[in-house]
Amino acid sequence: MNGPSDASGAVRILLADDHALVRRGLRLILDAEPDLRVIGEASDGAEAVQRAEADRPDLVILDISMPRLTGLQAARRIASLPDPPRVLMLTMHDNEQYLFEALKAGASGYVLKSVADRDLVAACRAALRDEPSIYPAALAVLARSWLDGPRPDDAPRITAREEEVLKLVAEGHSSKEIGDLLFISVKTVERHRANLLQKLGMRDRLELTRYAIRAGLIEP
Repeated sequence: MNGPSDASGAVRILLADDHALVRRGLRLILDAEPDLRVIGEASDGAEAVQRAEADRPDLVILDISMPRLTGLQAARRIASLPDPPRVLMLTMHDNEQYLFEALKAGASGYVLKSVADRDLVAACRAALRDEPSIYPAALAVLARSWLDGPRPDDAPRITAREEEVLKLVAEGHSSKEIGDLLFISVKTVERHRANLLQKLGMRDRLELTRYAIRAGLIEP
């Protein structure tokens, strides 16, 4: 990761959340600090990836639940960029599955929105020092997981495109709507859906939706 490139030496931050009021409040918290500066905002995960690639921030703060791409999907794509920025996940969900998925996606920290006014600034600074920042209850979850032994990852691997289709199917979009959103044909959408059902050993949209919730792609 590049060091802070702001002329003043401040850390350059990209803020992604689909609620404008939340972004405004977080921006006030961050911009009040002399060593932190919000250089841009994004209202969904796909825009966050685009802005991260174009603006080269030092740190990206991602809400987990966003349209188009979730924060988890965006984090994985941002992590694949050349010299990627640090990533913090910001969420209202005190949820074990989201926590593990965020860490697997390469996030440096996991901050609850309910305590963002208290913890976010410290989490930003910790991320830039390559130190993890996780709320106390999550540390207990990680410790319990370690004591229970390794977590097997038995889920079959799906492609990035299949994951996009899965999210949209679970959100209730028709094949035509999915095709329009992803700029692919209805026939291609149906092929991706059939591949998902086969890979995951599932029968219908309901089972795909349950899987998408467990995987953190949509909110329950």
